Amino acid sequence: MAGLKIREAQIADALIPDLQEEVININLVQKQTDAGEKSRFRAVVAVGNRDGYIGLGSGKARQVRNAIEKAATDARLNIVPVRRGCGSWECGCGRPHSIPFQVEGKTGGVRVVFVPGPRGLGLVVSEVSKVILGLAGIKDCWTRSFGSTRTIPSFAYAVFDALKETYSLITPSDWVR
Repeated sequence: MAGLKIREAQIADALIPDLQEEVININLVQKQTDAGEKSRFRAVVAVGNRDGYIGLGSGKARQVRNAIEKAATDARLNIVPVRRGCGSWECGCGRPHSIPFQVEGKTGGVRVVFVPGPRGLGLVVSEVSKVILGLAGIKDCWTRSFGSTRTIPSFAYAVFDALKETYSLITPSDWVR
């Protein structure tokens, strides 16, 4: 049944058995209460199989380990496929090493643009993008980023939004005559 949302993280592990997880960011967040400040940790975790599937999630808890576990569970529930291809005009090899076309993602005050690169280029991106694109299985890509990119959670979610766009955009090869 296509199109149904995964509601348990164990189902994602069964469907995609070789998932790897990476911690993107851990932050201390505080809430002001009448008794003082209430401190918690916020973690952002990415999961992927390095072969076209990526998920990103966040979680908050009073202890770091619990926050990371919540974020990993959330990431497994948000797994999306990533369309890969050879979209660079310089390459034309036909192997799925890059993205098939230019995509753009936006979250909060951050906007990210990914441009397909030729084979052997590598990832010309920041460290956060390198982790997420590596887990998605993309090996060659250029990037441009705009806005407040130092906000790591917003930047990570903008990268994730751009990767989701690879399947939501319709390319000329998808047109039916």
